[in-house]
Amino acid sequence: MICWLAEGTLSKTDAKKGATKKLEEKKLHSDKNVQDRGLVVADPKAKDIILEHRSYCSKKVKERHFSGDVLGYITPWNNHGYDIAKVFGNKFTLISPVWLQVKRRGKERFQFTGLHDADQVPRILFDGWTYQDFESVFGSEDEIEELSKNMVLLAKNENFDGFVVEVWSQLGNQKQTELIHLLTHLSEALHEAQLKLILVIPPAVAAGTNQPGMFTKKEFDQLASAIDSFSLMTYDYSAPHRPGPNSPLPWVRACIEVLDPDSKWRNKILLGLNFYGMDYSALGTSGEPILGSRTLVHSMVLLTYSSLTDHEVVVFRISKVLDKVFKRL
Repeated sequence: MICWLAEGTLSKTDAKKGATKKLEEKKLHSDKNVQDRGLVVADPKAKDIILEHRSYCSKKVKERHFSGDVLGYITPWNNHGYDIAKVFGNKFTLISPVWLQVKRRGKERFQFTGLHDADQVPRILFDGWTYQDFESVFGSEDEIEELSKNMVLLAKNENFDGFVVEVWSQLGNQKQTELIHLLTHLSEALHEAQLKLILVIPPAVAAGTNQPGMFTKKEFDQLASAIDSFSLMTYDYSAPHRPGPNSPLPWVRACIEVLDPDSKWRNKILLGLNFYGMDYSALGTSGEPILGSRTLVHSMVLLTYSSLTDHEVVVFRISKVLDKVFKRL
């Protein structure tokens, strides 16, 4: 199914073959799960997505089907994530809002911003840090100690369970030894306070190539015993200049196998699964995420369904251009 529509119409091509009817989404809970309703299929129907997207099985809300850790990110551009976390909280072991930052304000002085609504293990960015800021901290055990102490105090005061730290990509391939030292020290301080440290890592295989990424098996092996979990960014594979899939499976598998070929630390790798698409036709150089809600809001008013013999005819309206897609069911 193509997801990047602004308006959509499902209509019949031959009045003799099927009657067009308006689809109305189901808003009530179901007593059956999605498998029992026949919704988990390789080739979902557009009408089922429209009808069923709000309906979930109330009996299965607290039931988990995966024994490992599950980390859910809540992003500023999809605040519906909070609602999901509240309803399906038992299915996650960790929830991470993504708008917490630590700023360096001078020698051994750090400021934390973005504290609103944060809970569990917020992702923390080293926001506004210059290369000189990193060098100053790397070169001073006192600064490393002060940063670690401040993060522990923040976690205790705000009732956090730890932090998701996103810093590796900021330095590219530079200062890796120093960064590993900082992360190891931070991990020790957090663990001493019974807090978790999750590290966001870029793909081990550079997107679109077979070349090593910025975080390789060497760095993984050095940090595996110190870090509680690694949040692996196996998404955003494609780019505006190279549009395509978000997370091709062979690439995802390669990223894991390169880091841990012997499966020694697989339980620490949190595989990144993105529940959005990308619209590379949007204004701007980086495109924009496509959420299901955006698609449905723009398409529900005009969406109709044609019960044809073996096809649905989907008409997507993008700006002033009409495009037809024929989908065999």
